[in-house]
Amino acid sequence: MKSLHRVLGAAVFAMALASSGAQAATWAASSPATTSCSASNLFASWNYGSYNFNNDVWGPCGGVAVGPQTIWANSNADWGVWSDQPNTGGIKSYPHIGYTVNRTISSLSTLSSTISATTPGGGAWSSTFDVWVGNNAHEIMLWLNYTGTAAGCGNVKPISYNWNASGCAIPVYTNVNVGGATWNVYRGHNGANMVYSFLRTTKTNNTTINVLAILNYLRNQGWISDLVVGDVQYGFEITSSSGGMNFGSKNFSVTAR
Repeated sequence: MKSLHRVLGAAVFAMALASSGAQAATWAASSPATTSCSASNLFASWNYGSYNFNNDVWGPCGGVAVGPQTIWANSNADWGVWSDQPNTGGIKSYPHIGYTVNRTISSLSTLSSTISATTPGGGAWSSTFDVWVGNNAHEIMLWLNYTGTAAGCGNVKPISYNWNASGCAIPVYTNVNVGGATWNVYRGHNGANMVYSFLRTTKTNNTTINVLAILNYLRNQGWISDLVVGDVQYGFEITSSSGGMNFGSKNFSVTAR
């Protein structure tokens, strides 16, 4: 039986790489359909220079059944993921790339990031930055493209303290122009840390974000203080991608000085 599982796993891995166009990827890792938090490669990772990749299939660790997923990478400027997540509730994974800053907000004169992505036409997901500050006590999510709405409705929604009668998250502020874009801003707690979600009012797969400006905006609101910036991550938060869908990332970089 174990031999059969290895054969089937190899077949899924090969099909995933073929469908992603990443047959010659420098690094790749595949995780299985599972309900176990200890299944193989759920958190497979790879370092490329100052950048780190993680498959980050965390759904089973929160009691959510997941489908198979393959992450692949050639460099910070060329990576992606094939994911086949069931059409059920709950976030299944956040395959991502990360860069560790490890400096206080006030010590930075520049903190920016550039991304060019490809995303599927269906499913339920968000293409998002995840910025961690204050020893992971605060999480800043910058939603660039997503299958829900900027008004906090649809099949993916931000974490929020407040909800309306229709089950939509209620923003704290709307049409905030900061960091090179216009956002609706949400605030809430996920049980482990504070979450500030910025949903871009005009969705995009190609942009440069002034992350430092957004952090200073949060400081001006009194929501965070002059904390240490940990990781700046970018990836795809996937709720469903039934049948297998491809997500790609090009030209990702972080500038911190």
